[in-house]
Amino acid sequence: MAKRDYYDVLGVPKDASKDDIKKAYRRLAIQYHPDKNPGNKEAEEKFKAATEAYEVLSDDNKRPAYDQFGFAGVEGMGPGNAQDFASAFHGFEDIFGGDFSGIFDTFFGGSSRRASGRGGVRQGDNLRYDIEIPFKDAVFGSKVEIQYSRNESCSSCNGSGASNGTGGRKVCPSCQGTGQIRRSQGFFSISTPCSTCGGEGYVIEHPCPECGGTGTRKKRQKIMVTIPSGVENGKRVVIPKQGDAGPNGGPPGDLYVFIRVKPHEYFERDGLDLYCAVPISITQAALGAEIQIQTLEGKTIKIKIPSGIQNGKMLRIRDEGVPSSGRRGNLHIKLMVQIPAKLSKRGRELMEELAKIEGDEKTPRLIPLSELSR
Repeated sequence: MAKRDYYDVLGVPKDASKDDIKKAYRRLAIQYHPDKNPGNKEAEEKFKAATEAYEVLSDDNKRPAYDQFGFAGVEGMGPGNAQDFASAFHGFEDIFGGDFSGIFDTFFGGSSRRASGRGGVRQGDNLRYDIEIPFKDAVFGSKVEIQYSRNESCSSCNGSGASNGTGGRKVCPSCQGTGQIRRSQGFFSISTPCSTCGGEGYVIEHPCPECGGTGTRKKRQKIMVTIPSGVENGKRVVIPKQGDAGPNGGPPGDLYVFIRVKPHEYFERDGLDLYCAVPISITQAALGAEIQIQTLEGKTIKIKIPSGIQNGKMLRIRDEGVPSSGRRGNLHIKLMVQIPAKLSKRGRELMEELAKIEGDEKTPRLIPLSELSR
């Protein structure tokens, strides 16, 4: 099933203020909270959809990315796990009477930290990198070197966070490995992260001196990114396993490279077709001619201009457009007849003679608008 637009989910316009978005979410969260709708899967899905929508639209970084690129714009900005959602709702204690994090444990299968507390591992966070490339590189493809920082598994402790030769991790005595302390408060059952282990579910008696017990270390790296030919503005390239390393030796996430394409001075693109404009003289338009132009690829091609061509008419050159998936678009050339700003004495005499021979129309008829679009 296709995802609904986040603004539609919350029932707010695209220019809604942060306060309006917050109010809309409060209303839906109270209405569809599963504790008020036990066993109602539809209500649960609506609650989760509203939560996801609010998490994006209330974020000053994610909302502009979503407005510009849609779901693709926020997909690489970190996973929507329990902790991420919980951090977005610090202002909602007045609705639910306590810490909001327990709600998300219910609907996202428990916090990711709890899983690690039971000896499991989880995948690291995905990372996003924005890059701007020249128009020509987007059309024909290229390789670009990028630099960025990522969390890598600590080589000293192999990602465990415990100093080598020590007993490593042990189950947290306060939460018994769950990472959560659950308490009942009125209508709701509330879970809060365990203060002893910080929600991890375990404690490390002797932390690794290299990583301080985190299991990861920040490292800056360089990689080559292959830009495929025909890539469009706003698209992304996914590089597997180049995101942050997972806690406790878990697998790394992915790197999402989002592409912005610089405009070209002479060429525009529509799908796989390229467009440009070429000036020709009055005599070339009237008599016809053969001219040479340079394509975006840097190749010189000959173009035959038919006699009597009108200003603004288009010529199509096959297979000189954007290459993609084994085929290639066309190049469309718009001919712009240039009127001389100054004429030599002899040139004026010839133009005046031509006007007498051809007979300029003194009372020209109007041109139907429909002909202008041809």
